[in-house]
Amino acid sequence: MAAAGELLGYTAATLTTLCFVPQVLHTWRTRDVAGVSLGMYALFTLGVGFWLAYGLWLEAWPMIIANSITLLLACSILGMKIRYRNSKQ
Repeated sequence: MAAAGELLGYTAATLTTLCFVPQVLHTWRTRDVAGVSLGMYALFTLGVGFWLAYGLWLEAWPMIIANSITLLLACSILGMKIRYRNSKQ
């Protein structure tokens, strides 16, 4: 039963993490951050950081791996939002 639960966790982690890749690539290629909310991404990034800390505390590898990658992706988007917010297309 534990193996099925872990597989479910890894599947959920993979899907929710991968959904950020298109946004990162689009933002990086176009430098268009007009549709990105600074407040939302700041709060989201902080939340993912807390999820990562919680996963570390539980020693839950699906949470640790997914939230580490998601934190990196969210920080990338947040950084681009800050860097490119005043640039004109």
